[in-house]
Formats: sequence, structure tokens, C-alpha cells
Amino acid sequence: MKTSAKIKITNLHKSFGKKTVLNGLHLEIQKGESLVIIGGSGTGKSVLIKCIQGILTPDEGSVLIDGQEVVGTNAKEQEKLHAKMGMLFQGSALFDSMKVWENVAFSLMENHKVPREEAKEKAVQILRQVGLGAWVADLEPAELSGGMKKRVSLARAIATTPEIIFFDEPTTGLDPIMSDVINELIVQSVKGLGATALTITHDMASARKIADKIAMLYKGKIIWHGTVAELDQTDNEYVRQFVQGSSKGPIKVEV
Repeated sequence: MKTSAKIKITNLHKSFGKKTVLNGLHLEIQKGESLVIIGGSGTGKSVLIKCIQGILTPDEGSVLIDGQEVVGTNAKEQEKLHAKMGMLFQGSALFDSMKVWENVAFSLMENHKVPREEAKEKAVQILRQVGLGAWVADLEPAELSGGMKKRVSLARAIATTPEIIFFDEPTTGLDPIMSDVINELIVQSVKGLGATALTITHDMASARKIADKIAMLYKGKIIWHGTVAELDQTDNEYVRQFVQGSSKGPIKVEV
């Protein structure tokens, strides 16, 4: 039976020494869907993204993108897969030695061989899409506020019109108002591109705004998956504890 899943993960396992991070994880993300994965620190959210991207090789299991296996692909095939992807990194991860427009246009110039002048024009256009004026293009990253850095990082993530965008803790370090601005820009950007989005976050306000679906990762498995409305009605005690931010419940903090 043909599936509309953009990303399909089956029985994914990943350990580092004796530490099991992913333990038979199953997950599907449909084309054009925005999925947010929640879960505590150290539960494997970032490891999962790296396995999907082909940066890490799982010990066992399958990752399909558009029906194509990611696990075990050669460098040339990985390059094709990466061309479909954009990423907003936690902490923005801008190149300090480059101007803002060069950061935004980095993949356009390096991977798509767009000439510098044309790449700068494109970068300025994309900066406007995320609410930044053309004057920002020639600034250094060190001259930007935290919110501006997030916007530039978002601009870089969407510059190549990717089919899949990953967001790693997109509102970390921002105040509630700026967080909401960034969340709104993410929603607009993803919908505008018709992209499939995977976000990992601790911020439930962000999760609720960005998500079509939410999944919770715990002890290496997806233990719950549903809509935001279903999240508020669930009787899953692990999910309820996490959403409420309570120290009391089945999730025990390891110290």
C-alpha cells in the first residue's frame, strides 16, 4: 500500500557504548506535516534528527525519505538527500566570520553554485520574508540581537526552498514575545514552502503553535503521538507530567 509519509522510521536503534538512546523507535511524518517531538533532556531527540539526516548511522532499523532508504547510502546519495533539507540549529550557529547575507546564502553558493551577486539579492529577499530589512545583510552576526540571529538562522534554513526543515529548540534563549514571533515566522515559512517540518523542543507554547502533530519520546521510543487537541485530553501519565512540568509522576529525573 502506498503511503504519503515523507519520512518513515521503523525499528530504529542507536546506542553509544552501554547507553541506549533509541530503542526500537517507530514514527511516520506525512508530506507537508509539521511534527513536534517533545521529551526531556538526553532522551535522544537530537540523535533521532541526526539519524534521519544520515549524519549518524543507527545500529538497526530503517529511515525512508520519499521511500528511499537513508541508512547505508553512499556519499553521493546522501548529498542528494541533504539538498532536500534545511536546518535551524539550537543557538542559531551562524558563521562569525561571514556577513549576515553570506550566512543566509551559504548553501546557495556552496552547494547550488549561485553567483555571489545573485546569491546576495536572494539573501536580502529572504531576510525580508523573516522581517529583517536589507540593511541587516551587511552586518556581522556579533552585531545581532538574539531574536535577529534566530531570524537569520531561519532565513538560512529556508534559502534553498527545502522539502524538509528541521528545527532544533528554535526558541531557546528568547523571551516569550520574541519566541511567539519566531514561532509565527516558522509556521508561515513552512506553510509557504509546503515543507515537511520536524521540530524538537521543550517549549510547550512553541510546540502548540508550530505543530500539526506532537510526539513524545521517552526511553528511546515514541510513547504518544497525536494532535494538539488530543494532547490536552490524553490520559497518558507520562505526557501529562511533561506537559504540566511536574516533578511528581512516572518520569524520574536522573541525578
